[in-house]
Amino acid sequence: MEPTMIDESSVVVAADHQTSTEVDGESVILDLEEGIYYGLNPSGACIWSEIQEPVKVKEVVNKISDEYDMGAETCHNDVISFLQSLQSEGLIRVKKD
Repeated sequence: MEPTMIDESSVVVAADHQTSTEVDGESVILDLEEGIYYGLNPSGACIWSEIQEPVKVKEVVNKISDEYDMGAETCHNDVISFLQSLQSEGLIRVKKD
């Protein structure tokens, strides 16, 4: 299946077949279907926290931009890139609004 293009109007949510927790100060995701663990840095953990319920990418970008006091374009690019990585691993669902 072809991945859905992610932009600010996309709605994203964590996939059902995963679980996440904090271990030794690091957030980790376990893909229950594949049995693979993924470690997240603090900004990745913040994004992951935001997408536990369906949310527009624009809202995630705004939250991260405020949280980390970074420029809008840099934040936009970083969030989209991270979400694309999660999508390629099957850890999120994406739909167009």
